[in-house]
Amino acid sequence: MLGLPCFLARKMHYFVYLDEFGHIGPYISRTHPKYNTSPLFGLAGLILPASSIRKFSAFFFQLKNRLCSYELIKSGVPAYKWEYKGASVFRPKNIIQYPELRSSTFRLLNGIRNFGGHIFYVGIEKNISPEQWSAEKLYLSVLREVIKRIDEFATEHTATVSIILDQISDFNSRNTFRELVVGKACSEMYGLNHRSCLVEPPMQVESYLYQTIQCADWLCALISKIETFNLQPDEFSDYEPLRQYFSSRIRLNSVRSGIRKAKR
Repeated sequence: MLGLPCFLARKMHYFVYLDEFGHIGPYISRTHPKYNTSPLFGLAGLILPASSIRKFSAFFFQLKNRLCSYELIKSGVPAYKWEYKGASVFRPKNIIQYPELRSSTFRLLNGIRNFGGHIFYVGIEKNISPEQWSAEKLYLSVLREVIKRIDEFATEHTATVSIILDQISDFNSRNTFRELVVGKACSEMYGLNHRSCLVEPPMQVESYLYQTIQCADWLCALISKIETFNLQPDEFSDYEPLRQYFSSRIRLNSVRSGIRKAKR
């Protein structure tokens, strides 16, 4: 009961929509025959005030369908159930070749700000050998840092917050891992750290039904490539166009975000 008066005093409520970026598995190098996917893993997306979610969802829905109209028609899927993955949208050659993709991405990044939102991401550079690898440990470490930073953001804004995650699909036992995620969140909320701004443990949803989670996926594709280039510009030099066009706008509208680099 000690935290109740402060909790009741909060007037704004934010939703945080997050997806995974990078890759949950081990990494050695881009040229390694097996462990070559990404030197990063993290969670990224957007923070929106509850009052803006409906309008922002419509904004992203229209922008996505207009930008990717050919793919939408070809899919044969109703527009309200259709999604197009950010990894397919933000290929370096697409960024270079299509000015309309660059201008639409600028509109999206500006739109997040105009709706009172922010970009948010937390990632870790991998430095653990495949023999010692634990995907669950990595995910939970990132999630713990996400909850900490989101709680700090909400405290600064005298607000409460809900976290929405894309449905986890990279683990053998979804239900068991979902319990680990919820358990970690509960330990942060009700344990010694007392993250009091989070009103419920994170919820998982199907991305094809949520425009906001699809937007988080697009942001993940951008942030993953930009931060990968920043870490390893020689191995991932083809990602440089994304850093050139979008890095400064993402940085300006990001809050409490960053990549924890491996110790050298």
